[in-house]
Amino acid sequence: MTHGRYAMLLIADFIQQMPADITLDHFCEGVTAVIHREYIRHHIDITQLREHAEQRITASAVIYSRHFQEIWMVGDCQCMLNGVIYENNKPAEAVNAAKRSRFIKDALKRGMTVQDFQQHDSGRDQIIHDIITSCQQQNISYAVIDGFPIYRHGIRVIPVPPSSATTPTTIILASDGYPMLRSTLQESEQVLDDLIKNDPLCIDTCPATKGLMHDAHSFDDRTYVRFQV
Repeated sequence: MTHGRYAMLLIADFIQQMPADITLDHFCEGVTAVIHREYIRHHIDITQLREHAEQRITASAVIYSRHFQEIWMVGDCQCMLNGVIYENNKPAEAVNAAKRSRFIKDALKRGMTVQDFQQHDSGRDQIIHDIITSCQQQNISYAVIDGFPIYRHGIRVIPVPPSSATTPTTIILASDGYPMLRSTLQESEQVLDDLIKNDPLCIDTCPATKGLMHDAHSFDDRTYVRFQV
């Protein structure tokens, strides 16, 4: 199991049990404590994790609080509120994606193939040190859920307007596995399919830090939830 999936399971369990009127601060404290206890339970060296953030179990979450009529974006996730897209990207993501894109484009000109990169993404190899370096800023300059105090200024809070008698408020919560979020799941999947066909390495339309690997169905895990309030 990957670190991200392990973190997701712990976070999902916490969300299922937390009170509906929980505050953002109490959510952050509670979900952090859950993951921190897991480190202790498995006798993980906390000092090592403090110095090497890339070794932590880490995930993001986007949550709608009906009680406070707010959307909380903790980490790299996205949402759509009444047709308007909101993101909370990592600060260095675009820079690293552009560096990978340049390397792969140059390599393709020299004779490498798309299939070569789908077997082994040497473009990602070029930025792995940068990714690890950016991880050192977890909960220092950007927010994630990783068992250490969450950087509150990195959490994006979106106020949700009340529905009118004629127009309900529509909310979509999604992971970054959808490079271009649309107002329905079908449209979002179609845009994703087009991207996979036309830019499988993610170096043109939506430059990213990784592309579609051999035998994979998509670039990343994806979640899409749409509802009205």
